[in-house]
Amino acid sequence: MRQNSDVLIVGSGVNSLATAVIMQRAGLRVSVFEQASEPGGAVKSGAYTTPGFTHDWAAMNLSLFAGSPFFQEFGDMLTEAGLEFVPAHHCFASSFADGRWLGIGSDAEANAAVIHAFANSDSETWRALSDEFPDQASHIFAILGSSFGFRAVAKNIWKLLRAKKLSGALDLGQFLASSPRAWLDETFTSPHVKSTLAAWGMHLDFAPDVAGGALFPYLEAMANQTFGMVIGKGGADTVTRALLKCIEAAGGTVTCDARVDRILIEQGRAVGVRLSDGSEHHAAKSVIANVAPKNLSSLIGETEPHYDKGLKNFRHAPGTMMVHLAMEDLPDWAASDQLRGYAYVHLAPSMDQMARCYQQAIAGLLPQEPVVVVGQPTTIDPSRAPAGKHTLWLQVRMVPGEILGDAGGEITALDWQTAAEPMAQRALDIVEAHAPGTRAKIIAQRIVTPAELEADNPNLVGGDQICGSHHLSQHFIYRPMRGRTDGTTPIKDLYHTGAAVWPGAGTGVGPGYLLGKKLTS
Repeated sequence: MRQNSDVLIVGSGVNSLATAVIMQRAGLRVSVFEQASEPGGAVKSGAYTTPGFTHDWAAMNLSLFAGSPFFQEFGDMLTEAGLEFVPAHHCFASSFADGRWLGIGSDAEANAAVIHAFANSDSETWRALSDEFPDQASHIFAILGSSFGFRAVAKNIWKLLRAKKLSGALDLGQFLASSPRAWLDETFTSPHVKSTLAAWGMHLDFAPDVAGGALFPYLEAMANQTFGMVIGKGGADTVTRALLKCIEAAGGTVTCDARVDRILIEQGRAVGVRLSDGSEHHAAKSVIANVAPKNLSSLIGETEPHYDKGLKNFRHAPGTMMVHLAMEDLPDWAASDQLRGYAYVHLAPSMDQMARCYQQAIAGLLPQEPVVVVGQPTTIDPSRAPAGKHTLWLQVRMVPGEILGDAGGEITALDWQTAAEPMAQRALDIVEAHAPGTRAKIIAQRIVTPAELEADNPNLVGGDQICGSHHLSQHFIYRPMRGRTDGTTPIKDLYHTGAAVWPGAGTGVGPGYLLGKKLTS
């Protein structure tokens, strides 16, 4: 066994890399081991279709990273290392079958005016929500950005009660427990406005009727309006590349094609890792595992009943299929040419359609009408394609990791290798209905199935891009399980991080930041 590091980290997702940066600043030697051929987990980019076109493998929106406490603390260093964002002032939109569309950008009055065309009362509601957002955000972000230790929880509750009194605190609690449909029906009248916002819940696993999901449509709408959206210049992997440069400059190492087969435990303490090639590496201080709970279980074996049961029972969200397209031009959206300027165009016509899609995927069925998220990164960052050309980033949500049938009664395949092409065509049919002629503009295509997403990154179990359901029974004090929100495990000096750990998924590296600060404080 070689003692070559103070800290060993399993997995190179951005949470791992953020933790490594924090720990190296504290003077610790860090080594990261990644089973894939390149680092970054879901935050990577490449010419997945044809040379000259850069696509984001999974994550595209970097707004959470840009607004994170980690970036506030290390932004200057990362910028010096090459990190560069491109702002999107036209953030997201929805196109509807009736020929109408609704888009939200960073101009609050313009947003209210667009909403006014659907319902005057909704535009007034929007203005009220916009006015209240700074106060609401201060409390919500305090909850989402803090640990769930007793002192942190008590401090947040005290501040909330002082600011909002008991009635206001209870109202916020009710909102945090509400489903998207419940909150949207209480707040807006226009089905178009409701659907435009509800689509954000489908980026996680909050279909319209899932309790606890109201927060995400609200936050995405208000935060995009207030702060705008950013993507990575040249690709989302600008984050990964900058983090790697910082780690290596401080003497750390990130080794790819290095699968960890076992976390080595001696007398109840994690002391190192064994790789698939048989080599063993020692950690003088700690081992950190950025892995899905079921995979952590296979690396450590049995510990204590409550913890082992929690790892085993951790639930994953439905999967996602990606379709990367190299394009001659952007889609010609039938509803309006203005849609060509938006970072995201959601094709999710109603809350009922989103609910059906989700339920079909949960039941193991290929949805008859999936939600399609059309990312248009080159409208914001032309450097990702040759002059005059474009890329499209399609997320097909929701789909089952394991196929049991087809809700549409057309696709007979029960394996993703065979089902991928017809399912991609179903998604492209939806795009074509909103933007006729899109297929004719395709230069090259790359389909990435849920099975491929998991093979590339085992944290994405069944193609679950958020590494675990965020439903209330598996969020807040229950992520990944009761008593382990801080990344501790029953094994001394072994810590758990990544999207499966509080505060959960996204590019904001919250789990990695909180753990890094905990271990260096």
